[in-house]
Amino acid sequence: MKLQQLKYIVEVLNHNLNVSATAENLYTSQPGISKQVRMLEDELGVQIFGRSGKHLTHVTPAGKDIINISREILAKVESIKAVANEHTLPDQGKLNIATTHTQARYALPNVIQGFMNKYPKVSLHMHQGTPQQISDAAARGDADFAIATEALHLYTDLIMLPCYHWNRSIVVAKDHPLAAKANNLTIQDVAAFPLITYVFGFTGRSELDKAFTKHGLEPQIVFTATDADVIKTYVRLGLGVGVVASMAIDEMNDKDLVVIDASHLFEASTTKIGFRKGTFLRSYMYDFIERFAPHLDKTIVERACMLRNQDDVDYLFKDIELPVR
Repeated sequence: MKLQQLKYIVEVLNHNLNVSATAENLYTSQPGISKQVRMLEDELGVQIFGRSGKHLTHVTPAGKDIINISREILAKVESIKAVANEHTLPDQGKLNIATTHTQARYALPNVIQGFMNKYPKVSLHMHQGTPQQISDAAARGDADFAIATEALHLYTDLIMLPCYHWNRSIVVAKDHPLAAKANNLTIQDVAAFPLITYVFGFTGRSELDKAFTKHGLEPQIVFTATDADVIKTYVRLGLGVGVVASMAIDEMNDKDLVVIDASHLFEASTTKIGFRKGTFLRSYMYDFIERFAPHLDKTIVERACMLRNQDDVDYLFKDIELPVR
């Protein structure tokens, strides 16, 4: 059994069982990968992948367990390399972050600017996507950190630490009827107009839907987007009432809109930062976490890493008052 073989089976799954795409990504040959996978299956005495002719069709039950363990082994290998680099090149390395547009655009710029000023030799890469894409990237090891709010059930392979609470604002044109209700806006008022908001699964959208359902209302959602700036653009075009994260309000660029605090209408959402269990965190990674969420210093992050499951992690933070953005 070779590490290369373990890497091949993991990457084949990452590329949706497409051996050609896997070979291209790994700069090797398709026959070479197929041969090594077969050799591993022969050594283990089980099939990892089901086949139809020359094509892989599915992962077998045994294959799922083998690939999960292979991921853990490969992650440990990366951790060994990280330990060595921490001692030889403490201020050099790379950091991959997977998150949504709202976090990348509004929550992270100052954090990243300060981080890059302190660690100019650390190469930082940002990957924006859906909650599913973010969790997949972290699970595959393509992202060191996942920063997310929605669909936290997707992140079961990660340690998720709470960073801050946030809520929403209503944005309308200055001549819109809701502009006059800024001080006494109700959920019924909002439900009476077409809405423009986030795609389901993005940026706290579920809390918005829950609020309407709680009052027996059906929101008239006429346009959705993943980007708050896009939502505000279509509000300006008169398509409807915008519901965006309050952190996405720009005092300078949004002066033409009326912004109404909606924290009394919707439950707050919590943004979390996560990383794979067993990950060796470099010093600069601890620094990044604390810059993003000052209450997450190295000591408490290390305590969270020692806990058995996410429920225990959540309990650790139950009495900690998170900042609100």
